[in-house]
Amino acid sequence: MTDQVTRLAVKPAAGHIGAEITGVDLAEELTDEAVAAIRAAVLRWKVVFFRGQRLDHTSHVAFARRFGEPIRLRSRGGASPKDSPEVETTADRLELGGRYGMDHEEWLRRRRHSLLRGWHCDHGARVDPPAATVLRAETVPPYGGDTTWSNLAVAYAGLSAPVRAFVDGLRAEHRLGVGYQSRPGDDAYARHLLDRQIATDHPLVRVHPETGERVLFVNGYYVEQIFGVSRPESRALLDMLLEQATRPEYTVRFRWEPGSVAFWDNRATIHLAPSDTAHVDHPRVMHRVMLAGDVPEGVDGKPSVPIVGSEPGLW
Repeated sequence: MTDQVTRLAVKPAAGHIGAEITGVDLAEELTDEAVAAIRAAVLRWKVVFFRGQRLDHTSHVAFARRFGEPIRLRSRGGASPKDSPEVETTADRLELGGRYGMDHEEWLRRRRHSLLRGWHCDHGARVDPPAATVLRAETVPPYGGDTTWSNLAVAYAGLSAPVRAFVDGLRAEHRLGVGYQSRPGDDAYARHLLDRQIATDHPLVRVHPETGERVLFVNGYYVEQIFGVSRPESRALLDMLLEQATRPEYTVRFRWEPGSVAFWDNRATIHLAPSDTAHVDHPRVMHRVMLAGDVPEGVDGKPSVPIVGSEPGLW
């Protein structure tokens, strides 16, 4: 293990975000130097990729734990492993529509009824969104199913100086389910969202706790209203900021293979999960571990404030 750092190589995947790391076996016990090198790459490139890994649930959690405290979700679907509470299997999502009278395709369509609705950070409606996510691929379709990430620090820096100064002082409500388009008549999923609301008052620009970068804290799935402005003004501002956040030059797209692992900074990125495989008759089984995060702070030092449904550290 002494030469782990010597063998480890970081190759950028796009101009502003993403890098592939080679020469490391994540199932091994990593040295402190290797962990530091991977952490530095995540902070620099926001998302890093590993291919050909041999992780199982136990080694997946062990790897993630070298970088923070894995989150144990209180509620997971039937596909998630019972004996590994830190692991969530994304195939659980296929069950959600059926619970509420929809097939998965309709459920997905109602969650993403506009071009930018699917872009999100993990659990962004919480007062303490996860700091990072480690996602590994077990089974993937022969084509399609790519995931795309965007660098929100670069997106903020790319705004003009007057706009940066303006958004520095704004805050917005992040609420679970604002992007969902209800079904006509009785909608069991809409009732579920109302009964289990999660919402937080977050700064529109957060300061990254490790790098000090200012990050455009906006996404299409949770944010619908900027505080202190009218709804038409809020909509226009959010459309502009979301278009900025998802400009192609700020993104990277990853083609999954069995054994691939993506490790991203959930504080500085948003990502777009694929929606191009519903018609492909092939399973897509992914497993994720999320790391506990802090309460965001704005440029003025004021932290996020829970409105309903979450408390720091309580999942």
